[in-house]
Amino acid sequence: MPFSYEEFDLSGVRTYPLASRRSKARAEDFAKPSPKGTSFKDWFDSLPAILAGDDLRRVVRAMVEAHAREAGIIWGIGAHVIKTGVSPVIIDLMERGYVSALAMNGAGVIHDFEIALAGVTSEDVDEALGPGRFGMADETGRILNEVIRNAQARQQGIGQAVGAYLSTANAHWADRSLVATAHRLQIPVTVHVAIGTDIIHMHEDASGAAIGDASLRDFRYFTSCVARLSGGVYLNCGSAVVLPEVFLKAVALARNQGIALDGLTTVNIDFMRMYRPQTNVVIRPVAGNKGQGISLVGHHEVLIPLIAAAVIEMGSGVI
Repeated sequence: MPFSYEEFDLSGVRTYPLASRRSKARAEDFAKPSPKGTSFKDWFDSLPAILAGDDLRRVVRAMVEAHAREAGIIWGIGAHVIKTGVSPVIIDLMERGYVSALAMNGAGVIHDFEIALAGVTSEDVDEALGPGRFGMADETGRILNEVIRNAQARQQGIGQAVGAYLSTANAHWADRSLVATAHRLQIPVTVHVAIGTDIIHMHEDASGAAIGDASLRDFRYFTSCVARLSGGVYLNCGSAVVLPEVFLKAVALARNQGIALDGLTTVNIDFMRMYRPQTNVVIRPVAGNKGQGISLVGHHEVLIPLIAAAVIEMGSGVI
């Protein structure tokens, strides 16, 4: 039976006082203009206490509190973070004790190695692919594959072995290297590789046995670090697939051994939200354990220095 044209009767619609409503946006939480000559504290305090403004404060507070409790802060670093030039900022945090362990994907350690050795990285793929030059830098393929083969022989992880190599190679730009600095400060570095994804796998010196053996050892090192993260912080920066998957498996192993990881804060920092980081870092690891998962969307070259500056200021009691 077809309906007829009939206006809905609004005469009996119920209303309530605006002031009685629970609202998500409040005037007292709005941003405040920053006057000329303002300090970082004043600017940071002026951010809205809404959405990402509030999330940013939660990340900074979690890191400062974890540091104060010696609860641990692990950074997962994708290659893009290194290519955007923020390594010196993270190195400064390492020096200040805000990095307990560092995890990288295979591309991350390659870019870090090239920076340490030559002060440059990130070739123009579009330019190099056509003439067959992409990924064919001699030192990168030859030396890193040798280091990884030696890591297998010495029963080391890739991170350990690359750090040890850079410490003796007289690398001119080692002070800009996350791996070299971690080795100097005795901070664990682990490298998590998917075979065939990295340029050094295209070189004849590459050994699948060595890469797999050393990277598996790094996974076990990483799991030991994650198992100590109760009340701590894990930050996934710029890895959309490999590190989120590795982190979830490390959490699963810790839980398998009865380690609840209560109070864990997980953070994903990237320029867009993607399924695996959101699910495997932000949501699943903190479900039911009194933790919190936070996603910050933005460019690494802006967000990471901002977080670092706020952590340093809050950690010193300025904000």
